[in-house]
Amino acid sequence: MLRKSFSSYFNYIILQLTYPELTQKKNQAWHDHLSELEKIHTKGNFKGLKYNIVYRLINAADYGVPQKRERVVIVGIRDDINKSWSFPEYTHSEDSLNWDKYVTSKYFDIHKIKLSKEEKLQCAKVKQQLVNKYGFFEPTKNAWVTIRDVLSDLPEPTKTGDFHKEHTLRTGARVYPGHTGSDIDEPAKTIKAGGHGVPGGENMIRFRNGSVRYFTTFEAKRIQTFPDKYLITGSWTEAMRQIGNAVPVHLGHVISGSIFSNVFAGQSRIN
Repeated sequence: MLRKSFSSYFNYIILQLTYPELTQKKNQAWHDHLSELEKIHTKGNFKGLKYNIVYRLINAADYGVPQKRERVVIVGIRDDINKSWSFPEYTHSEDSLNWDKYVTSKYFDIHKIKLSKEEKLQCAKVKQQLVNKYGFFEPTKNAWVTIRDVLSDLPEPTKTGDFHKEHTLRTGARVYPGHTGSDIDEPAKTIKAGGHGVPGGENMIRFRNGSVRYFTTFEAKRIQTFPDKYLITGSWTEAMRQIGNAVPVHLGHVISGSIFSNVFAGQSRIN
């Protein structure tokens, strides 16, 4: 949405949200409607319903979701409410995860991971880079949450779904150029809406030994931060479509909670 070639239409989206009552006329081209909205917006004396719109490109991993999911989030605050708001500061970082891995080894110790000699040499290189950047003071954010962090308490899935009907093994996952899956010791790639055919293997987990398998519905649900008790119905492909199309529950909670506490707190009624 933020690519340069889309900028005019994105601006059109923002202005439509700003002035929701000024709708497009029948058979009116969108760029003509955009021109009308731009004139009203720059004049600055509009008296009707108006929203103050802010937007930001957000990576869900920066808010504690175990997934590198970049999305444009648009928030509108009704102008007559007369309240200010900004996006909450991010709470997690990749540098903090790497610090826990390569400087203190905290991550590997917690998960009882033994590194090979080659991995230890690579760790030393990354450690030096982080120490050069931060000195002896570790990053202040929390560490990005990894796939292993959120799935380590689950048993391996079975074809019969013994642990949970959503935790059923699906075979046939494979690696080929550009289709590599998600590293278990990183936040997942963006969970996509679909099953087998997603282009980067986003719906596969990749283990330390290089093997891969598909995420179960239960695992994908956790990566999208749904509660375990929330049930996803339908076939695996349909379930993955539902999960992939969703906003991570935790991210929605962080943003909506910030809006509620900063904009609506203390107000008994909003029309």
